[in-house]
Amino acid sequence: MSAADALATAPAAPRGRFLSAVVPAAQRRDLAELTDRLDLTSGEVGAKRSAFWAMLVLSGIIAVSGVVTDSTATVIGAMIIAPLSTPILGFGLGIVTGRGRLVGRSALYVLGGLALVVAIGWLVALVLPETSQVVSNSQVTGRTSPGVGDLVAAFATGFAGSIALARRDLGDVLPGIAIAISLVPPLGVVGVCLGAGEPALAAGALLLFGSNVVALVVASTVVFTGAGYASDAAQARQDAGGRRRPRRAVLVGALAVVVVALPMAANTAQSVLADVWAGQVRAAAEAWLADTPGADVEDVTWQGTTDVVVEVRGPGDVPDVAALQSAVNELVPWDPEVTVVHTVGERVEG
Repeated sequence: MSAADALATAPAAPRGRFLSAVVPAAQRRDLAELTDRLDLTSGEVGAKRSAFWAMLVLSGIIAVSGVVTDSTATVIGAMIIAPLSTPILGFGLGIVTGRGRLVGRSALYVLGGLALVVAIGWLVALVLPETSQVVSNSQVTGRTSPGVGDLVAAFATGFAGSIALARRDLGDVLPGIAIAISLVPPLGVVGVCLGAGEPALAAGALLLFGSNVVALVVASTVVFTGAGYASDAAQARQDAGGRRRPRRAVLVGALAVVVVALPMAANTAQSVLADVWAGQVRAAAEAWLADTPGADVEDVTWQGTTDVVVEVRGPGDVPDVAALQSAVNELVPWDPEVTVVHTVGERVEG
């Protein structure tokens, strides 16, 4: 019996009580069925590949269009049809089942998809007559400074997606999961920001994509292992006369996770510190406006990861920004450039 035949006929492995409740045996997909859904190089390979690349190109075009027009509805449409989660979850399945080739092939699909969508965004940015407004709209700014909340949401979505794929009765929730995990839109933002000459913003969006990929891989590894697929694969290999616990795929997968997880952890720490520094900058801005009647600090936000924007509302002129810049330089280690956005008018309380 070949290893492939053994995988298809291997009995379900015993599982813990918790995973048995989350992925009931009556609804659990067998390993061969799950592999067919996540391995783009098995089964009807031509159909799978054409569907993947066609949907990826279209989702990339839709995502970039939504980014440059600041349309949330359009971006959501791109999320629904984006196929990148398939090779990412396939990467996790390859780690769990010890299949180095599946890990490698899935990684190539992810990297190829990354390059394609970034190229689409870059080309669109090059032909735009004005990019300064694009890189400051909500679709860009919301994806260039990922924080702890984005990481938590990505892990929750990864667990939900992995459980839905492991069960036959949860296919209806997959579109919602596709909306919740942000894969193609951040890559569109990377391309647009690179085309607009904003590499710092592009790096932030790329980090968001990377953190989402890591969350999906880690979550799928946990769920698929707990659901018994690792034991299924090991038993199948033993029945086929192969090694029971191949380690190469596990090492490759673990290394890839670590490589992406390190900057993600650094960004999480930076996000926490950025919140602290934003509060300190706000206090400094309020002190800077203390002698200006009717002037208030509306908001303090980071532009990318390096510059700070202070929004001020007041009926008259504001003090010299150089004084605020000096105060901020004493608070923040990298001396961020301070931009004051002044709206003329008085606050009206309802």
